[in-house]
Amino acid sequence: MSSDSSDTPTVLVVDDEQEVADVYAFRLKRTYDVRTAYGGQQAVDAVDEDVDVLLLDRRMPGMSGDKALQAIREAGYDCRVIMTTAVEPEFDIVDMPFDDYLCKPIEQDTLQQAIESQLTAKQYDETVTELFRATSKIAVLEAEKTTEELANSEQYQRLKQIIDDTRGAADSLMSELDDFESAFNAIDRSSG
Repeated sequence: MSSDSSDTPTVLVVDDEQEVADVYAFRLKRTYDVRTAYGGQQAVDAVDEDVDVLLLDRRMPGMSGDKALQAIREAGYDCRVIMTTAVEPEFDIVDMPFDDYLCKPIEQDTLQQAIESQLTAKQYDETVTELFRATSKIAVLEAEKTTEELANSEQYQRLKQIIDDTRGAADSLMSELDDFESAFNAIDRSSG
């Protein structure tokens, strides 16, 4: 999640129609740390490492959501991106680096479900990444150190504990994956 001191996820709402962005922000502010931007370039300028989920309008004057998304990804930000748009999806979306696509108008429950799904997916991704990192470190240490050195190393023991904890979290997430997939597929992405 966000790297600030709060555990509250940060959602950046971007729409060139200020009223639309403000309504989404109002609906979400009780649950999330919400920021707003009213155009593509403002979105690019507003994204930082604290943003967990980006709600991004696709059709905006000036810099479109497509171009803003491309600039955000090129800048190295890996926040979850939900395109929120009245643009009917075409096959060009296949190669676009977003995580979900909702057609306007979007009901509050749908918006909330989509964000929660992305936060769950992000958590899963981070858990798996942490497990792979720890596992690779264990493999290197086990290849280079003696059994006695490993047994006497607090860092190695801590790393083993991290792997055990992370595997437990990953297993728990895997068992929830079926429920998550069903909930994710139940989100109404149509335009009404």
